[in-house]
Amino acid sequence: MRTAQIERGTKETQVSISLNLDGSGNGTIDTGIGFFNHMLELLKKHALLDLDVKAVGDLDVDYHHTVEDVGLVFGQALDKALGERRGIVRYGFASVPMDEALCETSVDLGGRPYLVFSSGKKHMMVRDFEVKLVEEFFRAVSVEGRLNVHLREIYGDEAHHVCEGLFKSFARALRQAVAVDPREKGVPSSKGVL
Repeated sequence: MRTAQIERGTKETQVSISLNLDGSGNGTIDTGIGFFNHMLELLKKHALLDLDVKAVGDLDVDYHHTVEDVGLVFGQALDKALGERRGIVRYGFASVPMDEALCETSVDLGGRPYLVFSSGKKHMMVRDFEVKLVEEFFRAVSVEGRLNVHLREIYGDEAHHVCEGLFKSFARALRQAVAVDPREKGVPSSKGVL
């Protein structure tokens, strides 16, 4: 079973995540941030992950600590569930339209953390949620999950739709990358380790 359960507690947040890479999109999401919950629901559904997230954070300060710490714990859970990363596809790509917006993601589970985030909406708000926090979430996932992620808003007018496109394209790319390749007998790297 490619699963993981991770908890992280600080003076700012308490985060608990349970992850099954071979799930069907089930689980409960509760971060205390409505829009972020919505994005994580999209992630689990389109990546076909079974994902439970419970986060309690200092939302009276702002949303940054909670969003970043959920990203850190999700990345740790992803890394643990992948184990030695034997037999996986490793790479994933998805381009997803969301009404007038089009977003794409490329993912490499090669063990080298790096994030490229390109969106003209990152200094906008969706209700009380700053789109810049989407970048912070994926940076944390990239670092702790040891994956290279390139997220790009190709175009879009509505910030909400752009955020949805980014999360959905990431989910679809991740779904490809974590998939088991029946032809891959070892680690998908000429170095022999990821």
